[in-house]
Amino acid sequence: MPILALTLDLDDTLWPMLPALERADQAVDAWLQQHHPEVARAWPIEAMRELRARVAAERLDLAHDFTTQRQLTLEHAFASCGITEAPVAALWEIYFAERNSVELYPDSLPALRRITAHWPLASLTNGNADLQRIGIHAHFSHHICARDSGVAKPDPRIFRAAAALLGVAPGQILHVGDDPLMDVVGAREAGLRTAWINRDGQPWPTELGASPELDLPDLMALADWLDAQPART
Repeated sequence: MPILALTLDLDDTLWPMLPALERADQAVDAWLQQHHPEVARAWPIEAMRELRARVAAERLDLAHDFTTQRQLTLEHAFASCGITEAPVAALWEIYFAERNSVELYPDSLPALRRITAHWPLASLTNGNADLQRIGIHAHFSHHICARDSGVAKPDPRIFRAAAALLGVAPGQILHVGDDPLMDVVGAREAGLRTAWINRDGQPWPTELGASPELDLPDLMALADWLDAQPART
């Protein structure tokens, strides 16, 4: 069956995620040092990250919702310092602005332009990237995120929700992403075709079962592969 649409992971597929997360944590810490030094002393960056991990472990019902996890982390940090009214909204805006100040991989934007000239594309992410802030929302017909869907990759339900929005059978959708488990296994179990963006040339982890249909070094290679497919009818 021909491919009629694509779903695309965002973090570490279109841009490296770690630099943006580092800047976001540093921006929050800088604000705390200026406005709430007692909280900054009690919760330096590494301690705040450990607290977030504990919140995630304790609130498994929020496994799909990174935003609420981070906001609860801030509330806990302030409460431990005797401050009941944490400035969560202000801190979240500081964090969110830096989290979305991403630097796309050089191949990402040219590939998006080529792909979306011919195929409908939906973003499919567990994260909380804001495509409008990043400036690439016009390339996507839909945006599916775990927080809104109530389930996170690799749960097949989020992939099926994307297929329903696209109005295309799962077997005619190619899901593209960097994570072997979250992207390839999840999409495969939902009946989608799979493309692994393997920028580091890693071997496929055989414990995850069958390898993806496509193992590609970047998104331009994906665009080339799509261009070589027979015309759709």
